[in-house]
Amino acid sequence: VQLQASGGGLVQAGGSLRLSCAASGRTLRNYAVGWFRQAPGKEREFVSVIRSDGNTYYADSVNGRFTISRDNAKNTGYLQMNSLKPEDTATYYCAADFRGGGTVLASSYDYWGQGTLVTVSS
Repeated sequence: VQLQASGGGLVQAGGSLRLSCAASGRTLRNYAVGWFRQAPGKEREFVSVIRSDGNTYYADSVNGRFTISRDNAKNTGYLQMNSLKPEDTATYYCAADFRGGGTVLASSYDYWGQGTLVTVSS
């Protein structure tokens, strides 16, 4: 599976962005799709995951502001980010777990996209 993350950019605080994670090579239908982010000088952290059964989970820091979804017909996952804050500034990575479970641990994911930069100005 190859993953291509896109949709990042520069936005003012309070604004919105939608990230996409397009997959090729295999269908994402049975995979969990997760989003992680890494700010400069910090460790990569879990943001959200949508499991193969459709259940979703969010980090406390984004819960209520971000929404994860997937379109199996388009083989694409999405992360809608609203009410963005400067502390959301990071490179965002999508990842896929072929077991379908999806966890908060980056090590549980099998495939990773290249990352897309999100910058939120104050």
